[in-house]
Amino acid sequence: MRHTISVLVENEFGVLSRVSGLFSGRGFNIESLSVAPTLDPSISRMTIVTSGDDRILEQINKQLNKLIDTIKVIDFTGEEFTERELALIKVTAEEETRAEVLRICDIFRGKVVDVTPKCYTIEVTGSPVKVDAIVELFRPMGIKELVRSGPVVLGRGPKAWKGN
Repeated sequence: MRHTISVLVENEFGVLSRVSGLFSGRGFNIESLSVAPTLDPSISRMTIVTSGDDRILEQINKQLNKLIDTIKVIDFTGEEFTERELALIKVTAEEETRAEVLRICDIFRGKVVDVTPKCYTIEVTGSPVKVDAIVELFRPMGIKELVRSGPVVLGRGPKAWKGN
C-alpha cells in the first residue's frame, strides 16, 4: 500500500539521516523524499512517499514521533490532501515534432522554460498522475532528460496542522 507521510522537524544537521535510517533499517524503500524549510526557517517539512505493510509503517510512524527533532508526523493514507509535483522534461523538438510538443505542453498547462535548436525543456506541475501522463506522451518523441521533484502535500481535513 502507498503511504504519504509528512513530518515537521527541527531544521538541524543529521535529521534527514535519522529519518531515512528508520526506513532503511526496516527494509522500506523511500520512493520520494522532499524536504524544505517552512515559514519558520528553524523548522522543515519532509514529505515521504513509500509503499509497504501497514503494521510496519505504523511502527515507523511511532518511532518518527520519538525522534528528538520531530515536531509532528502525519500519515495521509486514507486522508484528504492536496498533492503536487514538479517535473522538468527535456524533449527532442525536431522541426516535424515541435508543433506536437507545444500542443501537448499547452494541453497539460506546461511551460517551455528553455529552447535549443534540437530540444525544448518543459516545466509541468500537477498530481503525479498528470506528470506520468505527459511523460508517456513525450516518450515516443524522445525524452533526453527528466527530473521530478517528488510530491509535496498539504492536508485538507482535521489532521492538517496550523501555521506551517
